[in-house]
Amino acid sequence: MWNRPRFDLKVRLTLRVAAITAACFAAISAYFLIAADRDAHARIDGVAAIVAKSLELQQGKIQWVAGPRDFPNLDPVAAYVMTPGLCLAFRGASGEMLQRFCSGAPAPASPPPQAFTAFYRSLFDPGREAARPVIVRGAKLGETVVSVDPAVQTAEAWHEAGRLMIALAIALPLLCLLVYAALARALRPTRLICTGLERIAANDLTARLPPFDLAELSAIRDGFNHLAESLDNALAERSELTRKLIALQDDERRHLARELHDEFGQSLAAIRALASSARQTAAQECPALLSECDGIARTATGMMETLRGALFRLRPPDVEELGLVASLEGLVAGWNGRSRGETRFTIQFDGAFETLPATISANLYRIVQEALTNAAKHAGATKVGVHLTMAVDEIALAIDDDGRPSDASGKSGMGLLGMRERVAALRGQMSFEVGPHGGSALRVVIPLAAAEPQVLEHAA
Repeated sequence: MWNRPRFDLKVRLTLRVAAITAACFAAISAYFLIAADRDAHARIDGVAAIVAKSLELQQGKIQWVAGPRDFPNLDPVAAYVMTPGLCLAFRGASGEMLQRFCSGAPAPASPPPQAFTAFYRSLFDPGREAARPVIVRGAKLGETVVSVDPAVQTAEAWHEAGRLMIALAIALPLLCLLVYAALARALRPTRLICTGLERIAANDLTARLPPFDLAELSAIRDGFNHLAESLDNALAERSELTRKLIALQDDERRHLARELHDEFGQSLAAIRALASSARQTAAQECPALLSECDGIARTATGMMETLRGALFRLRPPDVEELGLVASLEGLVAGWNGRSRGETRFTIQFDGAFETLPATISANLYRIVQEALTNAAKHAGATKVGVHLTMAVDEIALAIDDDGRPSDASGKSGMGLLGMRERVAALRGQMSFEVGPHGGSALRVVIPLAAAEPQVLEHAA
């Protein structure tokens, strides 16, 4: 496919109007030129006919009236038909020119341009002769020849059509400017439509278009607003469904944590107690079993530590009671303790988070928890920084690490998908980028209040 240049719609329509107008003006100019040439030849033919008739009368008078035989005599008829640049002549039967009479052609006040002269002479035949036979009593005595100076005929054609061409040269640019201005004014709402589409592409489904004067643009406006409203409703329903699914997931996690704590935790405690009792018995009756009893106790203790970590991840501390800041600080401190210096976790807060809704706090905690898990376990990061900023109408979360590039952390796994679902449930925006030389950046922006639908203002 060829890369065709993209013209602005106003420019394209203006060029088309200019081309059509120029074609119309050219057709009118051609009509005037053809008409002028036809009139010039008709006038020459008429003069030739008059001169031939006059010479026939002269010959008849010579034959019937005694007098000097002055034939042909073009002076009497020349006084009536001569015009500037006109030539009268009589050519005998043998082909020789017996008499020729021409009037001078004054220099025109505004001579035609050389380009027009060359163009006119290439299309027409100025100066073409018109001949009429002189017949007396059935005998051809010769013929009258009438012609016009080509310069005079060209000047007359320029006088007829040249003014129209000058008017075209002046009117066409003005017409293009007027058409372009009218199109620019008529198509001004397209900028509003483009702005609205950009807002829709940026997930701002509150964008609405105002009424337009043109029926076509009004139809686009109705379709745009209907689509934006439908998308907004669909996103709201999806967010509500996601919120319910997340709430159900959290309830299931709490239920699973409670079951593990009550059942599996008590079983591990019982194993530890039985291992301790068996060790006391083995110490008195069979010392060889002491090592096995100690191994069972250590295994049970390790399993209890693992269970305690799993319970912490399944059922984090009550964010609503402790607050988001304290919960996240405890989460970061726990990761620093478990990493044993392999990964350094830091967290910064900017703003007051005491009035943050409980739903947002809980979801933010889960998002940070999942992001830290990905950075520490999947990306192999050595430094992980968390920065939480509280603004008037939104809360921004930024998590950066120096993990390995092209790893599982950069893929859309279950952890990243879960974070996206939580952000979508809060009507927020999330972006995740992996650097070419390592490291990743997670950005989350969550609005604190739903914005009212706004109508785009008219562009200036």
